[in-house]
Amino acid sequence: MKILVLTTVFPNKQLPSLGVFVRERMFRVARHCELKVVAPCAWFPGIRLIKPGYRPKVDQLEFQDGIEVLHPRFFSIPKFFKCLDGIFLFMSSLLTLFRLDNRFRFDIIDAHFVYPDGVGAVLLGKVLRKPVTITVRESNLRGILQSPLHRFQICWALRSADRVFSVCSDLKDIVTSFGVPNEKVTVVPNGVDIDKFKPIDKTTARNVLNLPQQKKIIISVGWLIERKGFHRIISVLPRLRETFPDVLLVIVGGEPSAHSCGLFLKQLVEEFCVQDMVLFAGPKPHGELHLWLSAADIFCLATSGEGWANVFLEAMACGLPVATTKVGGNMEVVCSENYGVLFDIDDEVTMLKALITALRKDWDNDRIIAYAAENTWENRVNQLLTLFADIHTAQVNKKHLSKDLP
Repeated sequence: MKILVLTTVFPNKQLPSLGVFVRERMFRVARHCELKVVAPCAWFPGIRLIKPGYRPKVDQLEFQDGIEVLHPRFFSIPKFFKCLDGIFLFMSSLLTLFRLDNRFRFDIIDAHFVYPDGVGAVLLGKVLRKPVTITVRESNLRGILQSPLHRFQICWALRSADRVFSVCSDLKDIVTSFGVPNEKVTVVPNGVDIDKFKPIDKTTARNVLNLPQQKKIIISVGWLIERKGFHRIISVLPRLRETFPDVLLVIVGGEPSAHSCGLFLKQLVEEFCVQDMVLFAGPKPHGELHLWLSAADIFCLATSGEGWANVFLEAMACGLPVATTKVGGNMEVVCSENYGVLFDIDDEVTMLKALITALRKDWDNDRIIAYAAENTWENRVNQLLTLFADIHTAQVNKKHLSKDLP
Protein backbone atom coordinates (compact mmCIF):
# COMPACT_ATOMS: atom_id res chain seq x y z
CA MET A 1 0.00 0.00 0.00
CA LYS A 2 1.30 3.43 -0.99
CA ILE A 3 0.02 6.65 0.55
CA LEU A 4 0.38 10.21 -0.65
CA VAL A 5 0.01 12.81 2.11
CA LEU A 6 -1.33 16.16 0.90
CA THR A 7 -1.19 19.07 3.32
CA THR A 8 -0.25 22.73 3.40
CA VAL A 9 0.68 22.38 7.08
CA PHE A 10 3.93 20.46 7.28
CA PRO A 11 7.41 21.22 8.66
CA ASN A 12 10.09 22.55 6.34
CA LYS A 13 13.56 24.06 6.73
CA GLN A 14 12.17 27.58 7.04
CA LEU A 15 9.28 26.65 9.36
CA PRO A 16 10.45 23.57 11.31
CA SER A 17 7.60 23.66 13.83
CA LEU A 18 4.79 23.99 11.28
CA GLY A 19 2.44 21.01 11.48
CA VAL A 20 4.76 18.79 13.49
CA PHE A 21 1.72 16.76 14.55
CA VAL A 22 1.02 15.79 10.93
CA ARG A 23 4.59 14.56 10.45
CA GLU A 24 4.58 12.73 13.79
CA ARG A 25 1.50 10.77 12.77
CA MET A 26 2.25 10.07 9.13
CA PHE A 27 5.94 9.25 9.50
CA ARG A 28 4.88 6.52 11.89
CA VAL A 29 2.43 5.28 9.27
CA ALA A 30 5.43 5.23 6.89
CA ARG A 31 7.03 2.52 9.03
CA HIS A 32 4.32 0.15 7.79
CA CYS A 33 3.80 1.25 4.18
CA GLU A 34 5.35 3.41 1.47
CA LEU A 35 4.64 7.11 1.79
CA LYS A 36 5.46 10.42 0.17
CA VAL A 37 4.39 13.95 1.09
CA VAL A 38 3.20 16.81 -1.09
CA ALA A 39 3.06 19.98 1.00
CA PRO A 40 2.03 22.88 -1.26
CA CYS A 41 3.16 26.37 -0.22
CA ALA A 42 0.98 29.43 -0.74
CA TRP A 43 2.53 31.94 -3.14
CA PHE A 44 1.74 35.41 -4.42
CA PRO A 45 4.09 37.43 -6.65
CA GLY A 46 6.06 40.13 -4.83
CA ILE A 47 4.47 39.51 -1.44
CA ARG A 48 7.82 39.32 0.38
CA LEU A 49 8.73 42.78 -0.93
CA ILE A 50 5.68 44.15 0.86
CA LYS A 51 5.89 41.91 3.93
CA PRO A 52 9.44 40.59 4.49
CA GLY A 53 9.43 37.13 6.03
CA TYR A 54 5.83 36.44 5.03
CA ARG A 55 5.39 33.14 3.18
CA PRO A 56 9.14 32.36 3.14
CA LYS A 57 10.55 30.64 0.07
CA VAL A 58 10.74 26.88 0.56
CA ASP A 59 12.87 24.36 -1.35
CA GLN A 60 10.75 22.44 -3.84
CA LEU A 61 12.19 19.12 -2.67
CA GLU A 62 13.27 17.95 0.77
CA PHE A 63 14.04 14.60 2.34
CA GLN A 64 12.96 14.27 5.96
CA ASP A 65 13.95 11.07 7.74
CA GLY A 66 14.50 9.58 4.29
CA ILE A 67 10.97 10.45 3.12
CA GLU A 68 10.48 12.59 0.01
CA VAL A 69 8.62 15.86 0.68
CA LEU A 70 7.61 17.98 -2.31
CA HIS A 71 6.65 21.66 -2.01
CA PRO A 72 4.90 22.88 -5.16
CA ARG A 73 3.73 26.49 -5.04
CA PHE A 74 0.06 27.36 -5.31
CA PHE A 75 -1.33 30.78 -6.12
CA SER A 76 -3.05 32.37 -3.12
CA ILE A 77 -4.14 35.97 -2.77
CA PRO A 78 -3.39 37.10 0.80
CA LYS A 79 -6.47 38.05 2.81
CA PHE A 80 -8.76 38.29 -0.22
CA PHE A 81 -10.41 35.55 -2.29
CA LYS A 82 -9.43 32.81 0.18
CA CYS A 83 -12.47 30.93 -1.07
CA LEU A 84 -10.43 30.14 -4.19
CA ASP A 85 -7.50 28.51 -2.35
CA GLY A 86 -8.85 24.98 -2.76
CA ILE A 87 -9.20 25.37 -6.52
CA PHE A 88 -5.79 27.02 -6.88
CA LEU A 89 -4.20 24.28 -4.79
CA PHE A 90 -5.75 21.66 -7.08
CA MET A 91 -4.60 23.39 -10.25
CA SER A 92 -1.07 24.03 -8.96
CA SER A 93 -0.56 20.49 -7.61
CA LEU A 94 -2.05 18.51 -10.49
CA LEU A 95 1.15 18.27 -12.58
CA THR A 96 3.19 17.33 -9.48
CA LEU A 97 0.79 14.50 -8.64
CA PHE A 98 0.65 13.30 -12.24
CA ARG A 99 4.42 12.98 -12.34
CA LEU A 100 4.53 11.40 -8.90
CA ASP A 101 1.87 8.87 -9.81
CA ASN A 102 3.90 7.80 -12.85
CA ARG A 103 6.84 6.76 -10.67
CA PHE A 104 5.17 6.02 -7.31
CA ARG A 105 1.66 4.77 -8.16
CA PHE A 106 0.12 5.80 -4.87
CA ASP A 107 -3.10 4.13 -3.74
CA ILE A 108 -4.61 6.76 -1.42
CA ILE A 109 -4.49 10.56 -1.14
CA ASP A 110 -4.51 11.45 2.55
CA ALA A 111 -5.32 15.14 3.14
CA HIS A 112 -4.88 17.00 6.42
CA PHE A 113 -7.19 19.94 7.15
CA VAL A 114 -10.39 20.16 5.17
CA TYR A 115 -9.71 23.59 3.66
CA PRO A 116 -8.04 24.16 1.32
CA ASP A 117 -6.26 20.80 1.51
CA GLY A 118 -9.30 18.54 1.57
CA VAL A 119 -11.07 20.39 -1.22
CA GLY A 120 -7.96 20.27 -3.40
CA ALA A 121 -7.40 16.60 -2.57
CA VAL A 122 -10.91 15.53 -3.61
CA LEU A 123 -10.55 17.38 -6.92
CA LEU A 124 -7.19 15.67 -7.47
CA GLY A 125 -8.65 12.31 -6.49
CA LYS A 126 -11.41 12.62 -9.07
CA VAL A 127 -8.96 13.46 -11.86
CA LEU A 128 -6.48 10.75 -10.89
CA ARG A 129 -9.17 8.25 -9.84
CA LYS A 130 -7.74 7.75 -6.37
CA PRO A 131 -9.59 7.33 -3.07
CA VAL A 132 -9.26 10.30 -0.72
CA THR A 133 -9.24 10.60 3.05
CA ILE A 134 -9.54 13.91 4.89
CA THR A 135 -8.48 14.55 8.47
CA VAL A 136 -10.49 17.43 9.94
CA ARG A 137 -8.23 19.38 12.30
CA GLU A 138 -9.49 22.98 12.08
CA SER A 139 -9.96 24.63 15.45
CA ASN A 140 -11.98 27.37 13.71
CA LEU A 141 -14.13 25.11 11.53
CA ARG A 142 -17.37 26.69 12.74
CA GLY A 143 -16.07 30.11 11.76
CA ILE A 144 -14.93 28.96 8.30
CA LEU A 145 -18.34 27.42 7.66
CA GLN A 146 -19.99 30.80 8.20
CA SER A 147 -18.84 31.74 4.69
CA PRO A 148 -21.32 30.33 2.12
CA LEU A 149 -18.59 29.85 -0.50
CA HIS A 150 -16.36 27.99 1.94
CA ARG A 151 -19.29 25.97 3.31
CA PHE A 152 -20.34 24.75 -0.14
CA GLN A 153 -16.82 23.54 -1.00
CA ILE A 154 -16.15 21.98 2.40
CA CYS A 155 -19.45 20.10 2.53
CA TRP A 156 -18.93 18.84 -1.02
CA ALA A 157 -15.40 17.66 -0.22
CA LEU A 158 -16.42 15.90 3.01
CA ARG A 159 -19.33 14.13 1.31
CA SER A 160 -17.15 13.16 -1.66
CA ALA A 161 -14.21 11.82 0.36
CA ASP A 162 -13.97 8.05 0.82
CA ARG A 163 -13.31 8.46 4.52
CA VAL A 164 -13.20 11.35 6.98
CA PHE A 165 -11.13 11.38 10.13
CA SER A 166 -11.57 13.96 12.88
CA VAL A 167 -9.17 14.54 15.74
CA CYS A 168 -11.98 14.90 18.30
CA SER A 169 -15.68 14.18 18.74
CA ASP A 170 -16.50 17.89 18.72
CA LEU A 171 -15.28 18.18 15.13
CA LYS A 172 -17.06 14.96 14.16
CA ASP A 173 -20.33 16.46 15.40
CA ILE A 174 -19.79 19.50 13.18
CA VAL A 175 -19.01 17.33 10.16
CA THR A 176 -22.05 15.07 10.59
CA SER A 177 -24.32 18.07 11.18
CA PHE A 178 -23.68 19.04 7.55
CA GLY A 179 -24.96 15.78 6.15
CA VAL A 180 -21.88 13.55 6.19
CA PRO A 181 -22.98 10.05 7.29
CA ASN A 182 -21.94 9.19 10.83
CA GLU A 183 -20.45 5.84 9.76
CA LYS A 184 -18.17 7.62 7.31
CA VAL A 185 -16.46 9.71 10.04
CA THR A 186 -13.99 8.18 12.48
CA VAL A 187 -12.41 9.96 15.44
CA VAL A 188 -8.64 9.47 15.39
CA PRO A 189 -7.09 11.80 17.99
CA ASN A 190 -3.52 13.03 17.92
CA GLY A 191 -0.98 11.15 20.02
CA VAL A 192 2.21 11.75 21.94
CA ASP A 193 5.77 10.50 21.61
CA ILE A 194 6.57 9.29 25.12
CA ASP A 195 10.19 8.67 24.16
CA LYS A 196 10.61 12.33 23.30
CA PHE A 197 8.34 13.72 26.01
CA LYS A 198 9.34 12.22 29.32
CA PRO A 199 9.82 13.88 32.69
CA ILE A 200 13.18 14.84 34.09
CA ASP A 201 13.94 16.11 37.56
CA LYS A 202 12.45 19.59 38.05
CA THR A 203 15.49 20.95 39.86
CA THR A 204 17.79 19.70 37.14
CA ALA A 205 15.59 21.16 34.40
CA ARG A 206 15.50 24.55 36.09
CA ASN A 207 19.26 24.56 36.56
CA VAL A 208 19.81 23.77 32.88
CA LEU A 209 17.38 26.51 31.79
CA ASN A 210 18.53 28.99 34.42
CA LEU A 211 15.03 29.26 35.89
CA PRO A 212 14.45 30.17 39.57
CA GLN A 213 14.09 27.18 41.88
CA GLN A 214 11.81 28.83 44.41
CA LYS A 215 9.06 30.07 42.11
CA LYS A 216 5.80 28.44 41.06
CA ILE A 217 6.07 28.17 37.28
CA ILE A 218 3.15 28.15 34.88
CA ILE A 219 4.18 27.22 31.35
CA SER A 220 2.27 27.90 28.15
CA VAL A 221 3.37 26.79 24.68
CA GLY A 222 2.21 27.86 21.24
CA TRP A 223 2.45 30.39 18.45
CA LEU A 224 2.07 33.97 19.69
CA ILE A 225 -1.36 34.46 18.15
CA GLU A 226 -4.57 35.72 19.71
CA ARG A 227 -6.33 32.35 19.58
CA LYS A 228 -3.85 30.78 21.98
CA GLY A 229 -5.02 33.14 24.73
CA PHE A 230 -1.74 34.21 26.32
CA HIS A 231 -3.33 37.62 26.92
CA ARG A 232 -5.95 35.96 29.12
CA ILE A 233 -3.31 34.45 31.40
CA ILE A 234 -1.36 37.72 31.62
CA SER A 235 -4.52 39.61 32.58
CA VAL A 236 -5.06 37.52 35.76
CA LEU A 237 -1.45 37.60 36.93
CA PRO A 238 -1.87 40.69 39.18
CA ARG A 239 -4.63 38.94 41.13
CA LEU A 240 -2.84 35.60 41.07
CA ARG A 241 0.15 37.30 42.68
CA GLU A 242 -2.00 38.04 45.75
CA THR A 243 -2.15 34.28 46.42
CA PHE A 244 1.18 33.25 44.90
CA PRO A 245 3.66 36.16 45.11
CA ASP A 246 6.40 34.03 43.57
CA VAL A 247 4.56 32.84 40.44
CA LEU A 248 6.27 32.97 37.02
CA LEU A 249 4.59 32.57 33.63
CA VAL A 250 6.91 31.10 30.99
CA ILE A 251 5.66 31.46 27.40
CA VAL A 252 7.40 29.23 24.85
CA GLY A 253 6.62 30.00 21.24
CA GLY A 254 7.57 32.03 18.22
CA GLU A 255 5.86 34.74 16.21
CA PRO A 256 4.33 33.67 12.89
CA SER A 257 4.84 35.78 9.80
CA ALA A 258 1.16 36.75 9.92
CA HIS A 259 -1.32 37.45 12.71
CA SER A 260 1.34 37.68 15.41
CA CYS A 261 0.33 39.31 18.69
CA GLY A 262 3.82 39.24 20.23
CA LEU A 263 4.13 43.03 20.47
CA PHE A 264 0.65 43.33 21.97
CA LEU A 265 1.48 40.72 24.63
CA LYS A 266 4.65 42.56 25.64
CA GLN A 267 2.72 45.82 25.87
CA LEU A 268 0.11 44.06 28.00
CA VAL A 269 2.81 42.84 30.37
CA GLU A 270 3.96 46.44 30.86
CA GLU A 271 0.39 47.69 31.24
CA PHE A 272 -0.29 45.23 34.07
CA CYS A 273 3.18 45.85 35.59
CA VAL A 274 4.01 42.13 35.64
CA GLN A 275 7.39 42.28 33.90
CA ASP A 276 8.90 40.26 36.75
CA MET A 277 6.22 37.58 36.36
CA VAL A 278 6.50 36.80 32.63
CA LEU A 279 9.31 35.23 30.63
CA PHE A 280 9.06 35.14 26.84
CA ALA A 281 11.34 32.19 26.12
CA GLY A 282 10.88 32.32 22.34
CA PRO A 283 10.54 29.34 20.00
CA LYS A 284 12.21 26.09 20.99
CA PRO A 285 12.97 22.94 18.99
CA HIS A 286 10.36 20.23 19.43
CA GLY A 287 13.01 17.95 20.91
CA GLU A 288 13.76 20.43 23.73
CA LEU A 289 10.21 21.09 24.88
CA HIS A 290 10.27 18.27 27.44
CA LEU A 291 12.99 20.17 29.31
CA TRP A 292 10.85 23.31 29.60
CA LEU A 293 7.76 21.32 30.52
CA SER A 294 9.62 19.38 33.20
CA ALA A 295 10.75 22.66 34.77
CA ALA A 296 7.17 23.84 35.35
CA ASP A 297 4.51 23.14 37.98
CA ILE A 298 1.45 23.34 35.76
CA PHE A 299 0.62 23.85 32.08
CA CYS A 300 -1.96 26.45 31.00
CA LEU A 301 -3.43 27.29 27.60
CA ALA A 302 -6.31 29.79 27.64
CA THR A 303 -7.18 29.08 24.02
CA SER A 304 -10.35 30.15 22.24
CA GLY A 305 -10.36 27.07 20.02
CA GLU A 306 -8.55 23.76 19.54
CA GLY A 307 -9.22 20.50 17.77
CA TRP A 308 -7.02 18.12 19.75
CA ALA A 309 -4.09 20.07 21.18
CA ASN A 310 -1.01 17.83 21.12
CA VAL A 311 0.72 20.04 23.63
CA PHE A 312 -1.68 18.89 26.35
CA LEU A 313 -0.54 15.28 26.05
CA GLU A 314 3.08 16.41 25.73
CA ALA A 315 2.75 18.32 29.00
CA MET A 316 1.02 15.38 30.67
CA ALA A 317 3.73 13.00 29.46
CA CYS A 318 6.13 15.19 31.45
CA GLY A 319 3.90 14.90 34.52
CA LEU A 320 2.15 18.28 34.31
CA PRO A 321 -1.53 18.88 35.05
CA VAL A 322 -3.27 21.01 32.43
CA ALA A 323 -5.43 24.09 32.99
CA THR A 324 -7.39 25.06 29.89
CA THR A 325 -10.64 26.35 28.47
CA LYS A 326 -13.88 24.48 27.87
CA VAL A 327 -13.72 24.73 24.09
CA GLY A 328 -13.33 22.37 21.13
CA GLY A 329 -11.73 19.06 21.99
CA ASN A 330 -10.10 20.28 25.21
CA MET A 331 -12.63 18.49 27.40
CA GLU A 332 -11.89 15.25 25.56
CA VAL A 333 -8.18 15.50 26.34
CA VAL A 334 -8.52 16.78 29.92
CA CYS A 335 -11.28 14.28 30.59
CA SER A 336 -10.81 13.91 34.34
CA GLU A 337 -10.07 16.17 37.29
CA ASN A 338 -7.12 13.86 37.89
CA TYR A 339 -5.40 15.33 34.82
CA GLY A 340 -6.18 19.01 35.11
CA VAL A 341 -8.78 21.76 35.51
CA LEU A 342 -11.10 23.44 33.04
CA PHE A 343 -12.48 26.98 33.01
CA ASP A 344 -14.86 29.06 30.93
CA ILE A 345 -13.29 31.20 28.24
CA ASP A 346 -13.23 34.95 28.92
CA ASP A 347 -14.31 34.37 32.52
CA GLU A 348 -11.39 35.70 34.54
CA VAL A 349 -12.95 34.68 37.85
CA THR A 350 -13.22 30.98 37.01
CA MET A 351 -9.83 31.10 35.31
CA LEU A 352 -8.20 32.58 38.39
CA LYS A 353 -9.85 29.94 40.59
CA ALA A 354 -8.68 27.19 38.25
CA LEU A 355 -5.07 28.38 38.33
CA ILE A 356 -5.10 28.69 42.12
CA THR A 357 -6.59 25.20 42.41
CA ALA A 358 -4.01 23.77 40.02
CA LEU A 359 -1.08 25.41 41.82
CA ARG A 360 -2.31 24.32 45.27
CA LYS A 361 -3.31 20.74 44.47
CA ASP A 362 -1.04 17.83 45.25
CA TRP A 363 -1.21 16.10 41.87
CA ASP A 364 -0.58 12.44 41.23
CA ASN A 365 2.05 13.03 38.55
CA ASP A 366 2.57 9.33 37.89
CA ARG A 367 -1.12 8.95 37.13
CA ILE A 368 -0.96 11.86 34.70
CA ILE A 369 2.06 10.32 32.95
CA ALA A 370 0.28 6.96 32.73
CA TYR A 371 -2.72 8.62 31.08
CA ALA A 372 -0.48 10.25 28.49
CA ALA A 373 1.15 6.85 27.84
CA GLU A 374 -2.28 5.46 26.91
CA ASN A 375 -2.44 7.99 24.08
CA THR A 376 0.71 7.26 22.10
CA TRP A 377 1.07 7.80 18.37
CA GLU A 378 1.51 4.06 17.95
CA ASN A 379 -2.02 3.42 19.18
CA ARG A 380 -3.41 5.97 16.71
CA VAL A 381 -1.37 4.57 13.84
CA ASN A 382 -2.68 1.04 14.34
CA GLN A 383 -6.22 2.40 13.99
CA LEU A 384 -5.28 4.36 10.87
CA LEU A 385 -3.56 1.42 9.18
CA THR A 386 -6.69 -0.70 9.55
CA LEU A 387 -8.83 2.03 8.00
CA PHE A 388 -6.35 2.66 5.17
CA ALA A 389 -6.22 -1.08 4.44
CA ASP A 390 -10.03 -1.22 4.24
CA ILE A 391 -10.06 1.67 1.75
CA HIS A 392 -7.30 0.10 -0.33
CA THR A 393 -9.03 -3.30 -0.38
CA ALA A 394 -12.31 -1.69 -1.46
CA GLN A 395 -10.51 0.16 -4.26
CA VAL A 396 -8.78 -3.02 -5.49
CA ASN A 397 -12.07 -4.93 -5.45
CA LYS A 398 -13.75 -2.10 -7.34
CA LYS A 399 -11.09 -2.26 -10.07
CA HIS A 400 -11.39 -6.04 -10.36
CA LEU A 401 -15.16 -5.77 -10.58
CA SER A 402 -14.96 -3.19 -13.36
CA LYS A 403 -12.61 -5.47 -15.33
CA ASP A 404 -14.97 -8.41 -14.98
CA LEU A 405 -17.96 -6.49 -16.31
CA PRO A 406 -18.74 -7.08 -19.98
